[in-house]
Amino acid sequence: MNKEVSEEEKIKRIALKMVPLIGDVGAKALVSYCGSAVAVFREKRAKLLKIPYIGEAIASNISSFKNFERAEEELQFIKKHKIEVFFYADENYPRRLKQLSDAPFLLYYRGNANVNHEKIISVVGTREATEYGKHFCQRFVEELVPHNVLVISGLAYGIDIAAHKAALKNNTPTIGVLAHGLDKIYPSAHKNTAIKMLSNGGVLSEYISQTQPDREHFPERNRIVAGMSDAIIVVEAALKGGALITAEYGNSYNKDVFALPGRSTDEFSAGCNKLIKTNKASLIESSDDLIYLMGWEQKKVQKKSRQSLLLLNLTALETLIIEKLTATNKMHVDELTNACKIPNSELAIVLLNLEFSGIIKSLPGNYFIRT
Repeated sequence: MNKEVSEEEKIKRIALKMVPLIGDVGAKALVSYCGSAVAVFREKRAKLLKIPYIGEAIASNISSFKNFERAEEELQFIKKHKIEVFFYADENYPRRLKQLSDAPFLLYYRGNANVNHEKIISVVGTREATEYGKHFCQRFVEELVPHNVLVISGLAYGIDIAAHKAALKNNTPTIGVLAHGLDKIYPSAHKNTAIKMLSNGGVLSEYISQTQPDREHFPERNRIVAGMSDAIIVVEAALKGGALITAEYGNSYNKDVFALPGRSTDEFSAGCNKLIKTNKASLIESSDDLIYLMGWEQKKVQKKSRQSLLLLNLTALETLIIEKLTATNKMHVDELTNACKIPNSELAIVLLNLEFSGIIKSLPGNYFIRT
């Protein structure tokens, strides 16, 4: 939490998520309307009822909540273990998550990696990983070393732990998102790996200590894995499971989703193949595919001179588009539409002409980059 936040506010923020029936959306609405977590607990019940997402039951639960001692204990746990707490309105809160409506109200983080790293990927898959999937993880992460990525996964058996171990082996920062509090590691077999991750990455959770890894927490965890990343790579997955849930979250968040194809007879490639067939994921066979489709190619000294661009007789609109793309890593078509202040249909024609000329390149998800 920010240094200027009082002890009382820290305790009340923790306590607010402990109130029965209050979810992340409700907690954020309460603080937004009342001004602080302290003010929420001081507010009269009648006024709480006027706040969106807050009904009779939640208002009553807030008014009757008394277990602030547990929140105080949690604050002491946070201090003792040097845990960083990200409040959704803080500047250091994961920016990729911040724009999502269901982003966690609070996040608890122990580690040294930057949660706002320039390039973040999530690698997910089945707990029953085959040698095919494990080998891909190792090779894939190794090939991405020059591109300075941060690898996120869920510290679970199979593909998750393979991705974390591959990152550690290649000195690549890696964060494990947990479905329980930071007072334990589940599964316990991965505790040593998690400890190593604290030196080059970390572990992160939305749950306070003593929270058990209950079944319903894993899908909730998966939304964080998806939301924190630029790209989600599904390595191996059956037709049902957590990896497919993460991919669905990724699509709903307009993230770039990729899947490693497998043989039609392989149970743990069936989910990946289905994602590709239904256009919910782009096919990926190596890191080169990701690098190309994300526009992460290392820039060579190949910028066209101003004179060569002038020879193309560019219009004012074309020049504006090139300037916008040159100044950014990539832009979504909607961002370009707003920047150029023209209809989508008109912009599409101009973008197509520029792409045919080799000046720009389209990427999955309606993004464009400068070549």
